[in-house]
Amino acid sequence: QVQLVESGGGSVQSGGSLRLSCLASGDLYIIYSMAWFRQAPGKEREGISCIRRADAWTKDADSVKGRFTISRDNAQNTLYLQMNSLKPEDTAMYYCAAVASWSCSLNRTDFTYWGQGTQVTVSS
Repeated sequence: QVQLVESGGGSVQSGGSLRLSCLASGDLYIIYSMAWFRQAPGKEREGISCIRRADAWTKDADSVKGRFTISRDNAQNTLYLQMNSLKPEDTAMYYCAAVASWSCSLNRTDFTYWGQGTQVTVSS
């Protein structure tokens, strides 16, 4: 089993920055890809960034390219999401996810393990 715990969410004004963290524990040797998703009220969960643990290959959604950066620190078992130039439409619950697969995707149905989420609120 794998456990994921997110932190770093909060309230920020438009144009501000936040860095989210996801601490992973458990059977991490089975995890090849990790990702960040978000879900706003009344909307479906959206994949925003994915990274492969071994070679740091990444994939980003068009909505966050140039503003958000996903990274990982394997020694610390931690996944990060640096979010810059935040907009009110970025307001959502942000989730960390992991899967035992090399195919880094932004499809929520591809992921097995999920954290509880951390709230990000961006005011105009």
